[in-house]
Order: sequence, then structure tokens, then C-alpha cells
Amino acid sequence: MKLKYKRVLLKLSGEFIGGKQKFGIDQETLQMLAEEIKKLKKHKVELGIVVGGGNIFRGMAGSTGGMDRATGDYMGMLATVINALAIQDALEKVGIFCRVQTAIEMFAIAEPYIRRRAIRHMEKGRVVVFAGGTGNPYFTTDTTAALRAAEVGADVILKATKVDGIYTDDPVKNKAARRYKRVSYMQILKKRLKVMDSTAVSLCMDNEIPIIVLDLTKNGNIEKALLGKPVGTVVEK
Repeated sequence: MKLKYKRVLLKLSGEFIGGKQKFGIDQETLQMLAEEIKKLKKHKVELGIVVGGGNIFRGMAGSTGGMDRATGDYMGMLATVINALAIQDALEKVGIFCRVQTAIEMFAIAEPYIRRRAIRHMEKGRVVVFAGGTGNPYFTTDTTAALRAAEVGADVILKATKVDGIYTDDPVKNKAARRYKRVSYMQILKKRLKVMDSTAVSLCMDNEIPIIVLDLTKNGNIEKALLGKPVGTVVEK
């Protein structure tokens, strides 16, 4: 089948990497992720990944405890590097070539983020994991995902969660909550739907990058989304 999206940016939360505990690094979750990504090899998808660090440290949590916000955010950026290296290890174990690029230079363990090099890696079939956020405090990894997607010319952002899309309300707390099949950027901003932060949504809107919010724990969902099959919630104009 023909791909609807060729170059893809996958956004993973740190809590997702933490598995059921939502803390630390869960090897079963990493293995499942690697197997799902392996399915894309036959389609020759060009894939970049942005991962959060909330399973290890969250800057906002540190600042509410009295820590300087910028210091907390830098610590959170280092946490994303740990997660990126774990993802790289998992992918390489299933035969997928992978490169980690960091916004904060640390030559001993990863490449510095260089846009043209990242694109070249993706063109050669290597998965690129973007770590270290944007390299600046006060920006979330959601914003990083939107920024990197725009920079490398991604066709879509896949926002991987453990929920099968965007709902009118929290489906766990409110059984009457209904799932959107499609929603516009402006609806997200106006209704303050908890998908991505407003900076990230605005970046996607300005650059016309669609977002698909899907449940990554369901077998084959990434592949279905890239083939244009109805999965999760699509965010576009």
C-alpha cells in the first residue's frame, strides 16, 4: 500500500518510556516500540523521534519545589538524552540503524544537532532521535517536536500516547466524553484541549504540519496512521 506520509516525526513522552510505572526506563516498552518501528522498514519511512524526560526528571516539578526554573529545565533536557540513548539501544538490537542528536553538545555520547546531517541520516534510512529539547529552558519537548518537524520537513507529527485520540473530556473520569476524529488547530487552542502546548500547536498550524494523536500500545497503529487509515485523532486546518 502507498504511504500517505513519507517523513515522520514521532513524539514520545518520558512517561511512555517509563511503562506502567511511568518512572525509570521500562525494557518491555522499549522492545515494543522497537518492534513497531521495525514494521515501518518495509515502507522505507524516514523517521525522527523526539522524546521527553518526565520519567526521570521534569523541570516544572523542580521549579514548584523551589528549584530555579532554568536549572530544572536543563536537568530535564539531560533526562531526554538518557531516554534517547535507551531508544537507540533498543532499535539497534532489532537491526535498525539509529543516531542520537542533541541540542546540547556532548560529543562523547551523541552527535550535535545539525539540521542537514539529520535530514541526510533520515534519507539513508536511519532513525534520528532528537534529544536535549531545543537546548533552551522554558520550552517543552512538544515544542521541540514541532520545531524539529518543521526544520526537517516532516509530513506529519505522530503524538504517541496511551489513549486512542483526543477527547472532549478526560475519558477515564468522564465516561460520557467523546473522541474527536478530526479537530482543527484553532479548536485545540480555543478549547484548551490537552494535546500539545500552545506554542507547539501554533508552530504546527503556521507550518501546516498535521498531528495524529494515537495509542502506541495498540499493535500496528503507527503503520496504519502512515498508510492513511483511520487511527486516533487527526489535527489539521
